[in-house]
Amino acid sequence: MLKEKIRQAGEILREEGIDLWLTFVRESETSPDPALDLILQENCTWQSAFMIPAGGRPVAIVGSLDSARIEAREVYEVIGYKEGIGRTLTEKIDEIGPGTIAVNFSENDVMADGLSHGMYLILERYLSEAGYSGKLVSSEKLISKLRGRKTPGELERITRNIELTLDIFSRVTGMIKPGMTEREVAAFILSEVDREGVETSWDRSQCPAVFTGPESAGAHAEPTGRKIEKGHVLNIDFGTRMLGYCSDLQRTWYFLREGEEDAPREVREPFHVIRDSIALAAEKIRPGMEGREIDSLVRDYITGHGYDEFPHALGHQVGQKTHDGAGLLCPEWERYGKLPYLKVEESQVYTLEPRINIPDYGVATIEEIIVVTEKGGKFLSEPQRELILI
Repeated sequence: MLKEKIRQAGEILREEGIDLWLTFVRESETSPDPALDLILQENCTWQSAFMIPAGGRPVAIVGSLDSARIEAREVYEVIGYKEGIGRTLTEKIDEIGPGTIAVNFSENDVMADGLSHGMYLILERYLSEAGYSGKLVSSEKLISKLRGRKTPGELERITRNIELTLDIFSRVTGMIKPGMTEREVAAFILSEVDREGVETSWDRSQCPAVFTGPESAGAHAEPTGRKIEKGHVLNIDFGTRMLGYCSDLQRTWYFLREGEEDAPREVREPFHVIRDSIALAAEKIRPGMEGREIDSLVRDYITGHGYDEFPHALGHQVGQKTHDGAGLLCPEWERYGKLPYLKVEESQVYTLEPRINIPDYGVATIEEIIVVTEKGGKFLSEPQRELILI
């Protein structure tokens, strides 16, 4: 997987007209740079430089105690040092002779903002002394494309997590009943996660998120002692992590009241609007569109049916992280900065997760995962078509 991504990085460097990508870290277990997940999947102790040129072999300059471990990855020319990295680093950069050097700072993408301010100052001093002052540019576009363009191996790992997550949702359907608390449902899911020997996609205290009925705490809160009642809509937001990749899905259940054989119209109709808006997004998404265009399409569809717009982005990328990559299907709101204008690319993997509040019942929401193709969004998850009735 590392070889796939590093080879891909070289291609993107040439595409972006950047000569060298430099990831500069220290004590990365304590102060991690997200880019290391893509190009190393190891931690480093001393100041360490990972250089991927637009042409030529990648180079790692690391502390002598780390060098054997990095060499074992068989992807870098490894140069170890003992007293200090400065001279070795600048000599190697001189050998490469870059006109531009991309480093990991970004105002818009947290996944491209791993270079601390202190390390930036150190690097700038080294480069200035070597005559490379003013050569640094942001690696934001490079990292966005590298994270977003999923390789076949990455798609396989994401899909395996999706399949396991859906299987665990099915197990929930077989045991859940009125009178249980959100915490009890979450505890069951976590027991299944442990039984499978995997991890949750994000913090276990909030994964799964379980929220039932009206006035629930919602998807970004921890499960509570709130009990499931007949007439409640219940949602679970959950994903698994294994093989270095993850999933992120939501499903919706309805608990029948006495005498009911189906959910009432005021529950079914918003659920179907959500279902159909997701199908519309998958049908219309294409490489080259801006994220805001897809978000607007779904937002207009929902408000056109008389419902309030959802208070968040339509969808985010999924990969090594639950929120993976800069590309976002989001509105032109201040908090999203420049992200609404980023282009959708083929082989990016996105969630689609709009929601509608249902007064007196809860929330209608589904979260699916698609991969972008030339012909639209291909579902990696089996879409939820109807409410799950209990």
